[in-house]
Amino acid sequence: MPAAHNVVAHLDMDAFYASVELLRYPELRGKPVVIGGGRRHQPSETIDPATNEAIRTFATLEHYAGRGVITTATYEARALGLHSAMAMMKAAALAPQTILLPVDFDAYRHYSRRFKAAVRAISPRVEDRGIDEIYIDLTGVIREGADVRAVAQSIKDAVREATALSCSIGIASNKLLAKIASDLDKPDGLTLIGDGDLERRIWPLPAGRVHGVGPKTAARLASLGIRTIGDLARADPTFLMQTFGRAHGEWMHEAAHGRDERPVVTHSEPQSISRETTFERDLSARHDRDLLSSIFTELCDGVASDLARKGYAGRTIGIKLRYDDFRSVTRDRTLERATHDAALIRRVASDCVKRVPLSRRIRLLGVRVGNLVRIETLATIAREPEPTTPRLFD
Repeated sequence: MPAAHNVVAHLDMDAFYASVELLRYPELRGKPVVIGGGRRHQPSETIDPATNEAIRTFATLEHYAGRGVITTATYEARALGLHSAMAMMKAAALAPQTILLPVDFDAYRHYSRRFKAAVRAISPRVEDRGIDEIYIDLTGVIREGADVRAVAQSIKDAVREATALSCSIGIASNKLLAKIASDLDKPDGLTLIGDGDLERRIWPLPAGRVHGVGPKTAARLASLGIRTIGDLARADPTFLMQTFGRAHGEWMHEAAHGRDERPVVTHSEPQSISRETTFERDLSARHDRDLLSSIFTELCDGVASDLARKGYAGRTIGIKLRYDDFRSVTRDRTLERATHDAALIRRVASDCVKRVPLSRRIRLLGVRVGNLVRIETLATIAREPEPTTPRLFD
């Protein structure tokens, strides 16, 4: 490690959703598996009368029909060209015998809480970046004389003990380099970026490996002959600012040189909590009323559960619809008092749905609660006063 003031680690769980599923279905280890789609892809189970053992039968991509996308894939599936965000119909054409499992967010959140608690027991300065990744400020730990590699290994061991899952850790002087490093030796990697490693390990990588350089920017850079992070570092900063705008061009120049001043933020208040789902087929408010009602209730209950679990209530309740022509609409309403009551969230969200056109089929439905406040700061929580009459999607 360089003699830097800061020591930052980025921890990324390896193929997290898929790895959690392999704990449940160990017979799938070593096989190509993708996670995505609805509950109809749940494995079926029968009992072998001769041995009295359970025999599971798994769905494959071969007969998949729908508009779903892959949430994640095992490394064996990735070797076949499958990856997250790929349309499952395309994946089915590439590798039809790949096993398909439905998502189970409750299980993923359970293991997420476990691995984060294990990390905080060793180093409490943690920035939560999502269900499967965190930043860890190890500066104080290293100042006390601990060996950085030994500390990182102890974190990996603690995560495995708590979850039976592997993770990859990258360590550098800042968040930007640590995030790149965590992806270099996956799975189960432990990568340190120190003196001389910027030019040796980072600069040969594609420019798109810098978090914040998206596919469109990377393609535009490539059209200008800037394909690697090293190319980006050697580019004239004035040219970058003229081409991509002053702020973005200056940031890309600094990032390519491994400079990042962002601190590890150990606490931040969420602005809103939401859940949404994209349907495998477009649904009609008229002909698919029962199905929409069930999904709508599940979303409202899920948001209410998330609010209560995280200790928040919110005043603004809103909905999001995306139609079959990909247009999106949102509506919301702000209450006088904050709530995390599922019945009230559903009633207000239903009122919001009644304010949007429902003549077109719907491909996505979401529910959101914003204007959040901590529950312990409130004297009372707004709740549904009495049962309501049936509403839209009821």
